[in-house]
Amino acid sequence: MSLDREEPNYFGAGPALLPTSVLQQAAQDLVNYKNGGLGIGEISHRSKDAAQVIENTKANLKQLLNVPSTHEVFFLQGGGTTGFACAATNLQAAYAGKHGKKAPGGYIVTGSWAEKAFQEAARLGTDAEVLVNAKDLNQGKYGILPQESSYMDKIKSKEYSYVYLCENETVHGVEWPTLPQGLVESGVEIVADLSSDILSRPINVANYGLIMAGAQKNIGLAGLTLYIIKKSILEDISKVSDNQLREMGIPLSPIATHFPTVVKNDSAYNTIPIFTLHIIDLVLRNLIQKGGLEAQNELNNEKTKLLYSTLDKHSDFYDLPVAKDCRSRMNVVFTLKKAGLDDKFQQEAASRNLTGLKGHRSVGGFRASIYNAVSLQSVKLLAQFVDEFAKVNSQQTLQTNNLM
Repeated sequence: MSLDREEPNYFGAGPALLPTSVLQQAAQDLVNYKNGGLGIGEISHRSKDAAQVIENTKANLKQLLNVPSTHEVFFLQGGGTTGFACAATNLQAAYAGKHGKKAPGGYIVTGSWAEKAFQEAARLGTDAEVLVNAKDLNQGKYGILPQESSYMDKIKSKEYSYVYLCENETVHGVEWPTLPQGLVESGVEIVADLSSDILSRPINVANYGLIMAGAQKNIGLAGLTLYIIKKSILEDISKVSDNQLREMGIPLSPIATHFPTVVKNDSAYNTIPIFTLHIIDLVLRNLIQKGGLEAQNELNNEKTKLLYSTLDKHSDFYDLPVAKDCRSRMNVVFTLKKAGLDDKFQQEAASRNLTGLKGHRSVGGFRASIYNAVSLQSVKLLAQFVDEFAKVNSQQTLQTNNLM
C-alpha cells in the first residue's frame, strides 16, 4: 500500500490534520523504528530509544517556545479533561506547600472548555470559583473577552492559588490574543489551556505558571498532553505531605498525575505512549524546518486574514458571533443568516473536498479549524467557496423575492 495521499482540505477541530510527511515517517517507524526490527509502538517505554524520544521532544519543544530555565517540560497520558483535574489538585497543593494554607483557584470563563475545567475542579472538591463568566456580560452568549476590571479587583482583594483560562476556545471561536497584562503583573500563577493554539505563535513562557496542551488539535494524536511548569511550583508541591493536604481539605492528585513524581521519572512513571509522543516530535521537527514559530505565525495570520475578510465581505449572508478583537485564528466559527441553507452549504463544500466544517453540536453552524497543518492553499479554496456560495444564494433569494 502506498503511503502517498492527495493533500486533504480538512478543517476538523480535533483530532485534526497532520502534515503528510509526518504521517509517512510515522508509518514507517511504526513498522520498523531505526531499522531495529521493532515498531516504535512495541519498544519498552524504559528503553534507551524511548528515553531518547522523550528527550528529543522536550528539547525541540524548548527550542521552539524558547522555554526558560525556570520551567520544566513533561508529558502525561490523557487530554485536556485529565488536565482539568490534575492542574487543580497540583496547583492547590503547591500553594499549600508555599504558604501553609489553602486558597481557591479562580476561573476566567470565556467558553465551554474553561467552564468544564471549573466544573471538574469543583466536582473533585477543590476550592474553585468563577472570577467572571463572559456570557454573563454578553446577553448569555460566549463571544467576547471580559474587561480586566471585571476580575482584577477580585484577584487584588483575595488570595488565589492560581487563575485559570483557556487561551483558545475551539467550540466558540474565542481566543486571547495576549495574556491580560494585569493578570501577568498580579503575581498569581497563571494556568492556561493551550490545547488548540499551542505552537501557532511565539509566546512568553515565563509569564505562565503552568501550560497544558492536548496534542490532538494542533500537534499530534489524541492520548497525550504536554505540560510546561515552573520549577518552583514543583518544589512547592513537594514541600507538603499527603497528610497535610488531607488536613487542609485539599484532594490528593493520583500518583500518575502528581507532577513532581512524573517529572522525577522523566514522564515515564507509567507507560507513556511513545508512538504518540514520537509523532509530536516529528511535528516539532517539521515546524523547526519551516522556520519556527515566527514563520508559522506569519502563515497563520495570512490564512486567518483571508478567511475572515471573505466572510466579512458578505456580512449580510454570514453571521460571525465573535467580537473582532478576540476572533480565534485557529477556529473560525460562523452561521448562515438565511434559513434552510445549512445542508446545502455542507454538501456543496464536500463536493469540492472541503470537509470537517460542521460546527460543534452544542452551537451548530459551521467551524473551520485552520490549525498549523492546514495549508494556505486549502484556506484559499475554502475562501473561494465561501465567496461563491454567498453570491449565488444571495442572488437566488433576490430573484425569488422579485418574482413575488
